[in-house]
Amino acid sequence: VQLQASGGGLVQAGVALRLSCAVSGRPFSGYVMAWFRQTTGREREFVAGITSSGHTITYADSVKGRFTISRNKAKTTVYLQMNSLKSEDTAVYYCAADYRPRSDVTGIETDPTAYDYWGQGTLVTVSS
Repeated sequence: VQLQASGGGLVQAGVALRLSCAVSGRPFSGYVMAWFRQTTGREREFVAGITSSGHTITYADSVKGRFTISRNKAKTTVYLQMNSLKSEDTAVYYCAADYRPRSDVTGIETDPTAYDYWGQGTLVTVSS
């Protein structure tokens, strides 16, 4: 399984940015795909997650109403649309996968230790 994150960059506050995570390989039909972020000296923070069915989506309170997680029909790419960016959104963003043996996944873990696979991270810098 490989995850490849892209789309980061330097933007001004208030604008939008979309991150992508290309997924190759899938050991189980059930999974959760999530985005986390991390700044220097702080723990990795859950941002958003989506189940394999797409029926369950969860956001961190800090991004609710501004960020949207989605995936393409082929389920090979997960996106994070980030609108109304703020300086406090500056971080390295990681996509992650939590694979489960059952396809009927409903719960989304926010603890990064629950995730088995990680992308390399993409830096988002928001200038105020």
